[in-house]
Amino acid sequence: MWAFIHKLGSPKWFYAISAKLQPWFWVAAAVLLVVGSVWALAFAPADYQQGNSFRIMYVHVPAAFLAQSIFISMAVAGLVYMVWKIKVADMAAAVMAPLGAAMTFISLFSGAVWGVPTWGTWWMWDARLTSMLILLFLYLGVIALRGAFSSRDSASRAASVLAMVGVINIPIIKYSVDWWYTLHQPATFSITSRPSMPMEMWLPLLIMVLGFYCFFIALTLMRTRSEILRRESSKRWVQELVEERG
Repeated sequence: MWAFIHKLGSPKWFYAISAKLQPWFWVAAAVLLVVGSVWALAFAPADYQQGNSFRIMYVHVPAAFLAQSIFISMAVAGLVYMVWKIKVADMAAAVMAPLGAAMTFISLFSGAVWGVPTWGTWWMWDARLTSMLILLFLYLGVIALRGAFSSRDSASRAASVLAMVGVINIPIIKYSVDWWYTLHQPATFSITSRPSMPMEMWLPLLIMVLGFYCFFIALTLMRTRSEILRRESSKRWVQELVEERG
């Protein structure tokens, strides 16, 4: 196990193994997202209270899950980089940030659209909404820090520290509906209790969530490979690779 983790720290080895894994995740993402979307939009029954407006959930919930998971992944990658100086971890964290910011924005926007027929307003300073907005600002802060320093190492350390400190916002997002009075509905999925929706509704949602995660993994692998080539352009193995591809 530790030998595998050690190998992942090698840009050359990561570049090679990710080339084999990436296509599988792209295919899985495409299949899951197509199946989940068709099921959610065409075959899932309408909600007895919200009607068809509830179908926004099939984008909103996966985007919200992914936004939080990406930030946790960035914090873990930042810790690995700060402690063990593994460059690939910092490269992965750097390419995750824009996607995480995009997912957070999609979550906030789709939630606002959903809020109009549900709450009668686009926005409220609700505990869940406010903590998600803070998450978006944290993502933008990480992105800004990576471009604010002339030294790449300084930028990486600053971004890693912000990610590790900012990860405390994730449990606040998760438990905000339990800790404070909020209009936001409770968690859609729970390990300790049965889903509150019939299987015809939550199964396509689960498929969409898995599809979003496969898309995230595939895109991260692809962009990390590009980041490796950019940062390691002076290394011999990269130059030989470029020459081979002509």
